[in-house]
Amino acid sequence: MIGLPGAEPTAGTCSRAGCGQGAGWRIDWRNPKIHDETRTKTWLACDEHVGFLRDFLEARSFPVAVAPFDEAGA
Repeated sequence: MIGLPGAEPTAGTCSRAGCGQGAGWRIDWRNPKIHDETRTKTWLACDEHVGFLRDFLEARSFPVAVAPFDEAGA
């Protein structure tokens, strides 16, 4: 979704394939094999898919941070 350091998500829908729900969570992550600490990506997640997306990334040993997503503040 977003790959620039410090960039905020602009779309307010869940990043799970096929899901069109509004996002309530942001998941910031990076692949340490190809990116240093300054490069992160952000996925958005609805309540139903936040656990699935977080677990998907953690299973690959990617650093992951989950925080509430406030579209009005994005």
